[in-house]
Amino acid sequence: MAQRTRTPHTATPPARTVTCPGCGADSVYSAANAYRPFCSARCKQVDLGAWASEDFRVPAEAPPADAPHGDPRLQH
Repeated sequence: MAQRTRTPHTATPPARTVTCPGCGADSVYSAANAYRPFCSARCKQVDLGAWASEDFRVPAEAPPADAPHGDPRLQH
C-alpha cells in the first residue's frame, strides 16, 4: 500500500483592498505592502508628521481655573 504524504495548506488568502487614510486611494492590505494601511511612504510620513505635531487630538474643554485637577474619587 502506498503511503500518502500530506502537504501543509499554504494557500495565501486574497489581498484585501482598503482605502488609504492619507489620500483616499486604494491600498493593498497585505504583508507585501510595507506601508499598510497606507498606499505609499509619503502618505505614511504625512500621517506621522500630523501625529508628531499633535494635529490628531481629542477635543476637550479645559476645567475651570478654580476646579481641582485629577480623579475626583481620590480627592478628599
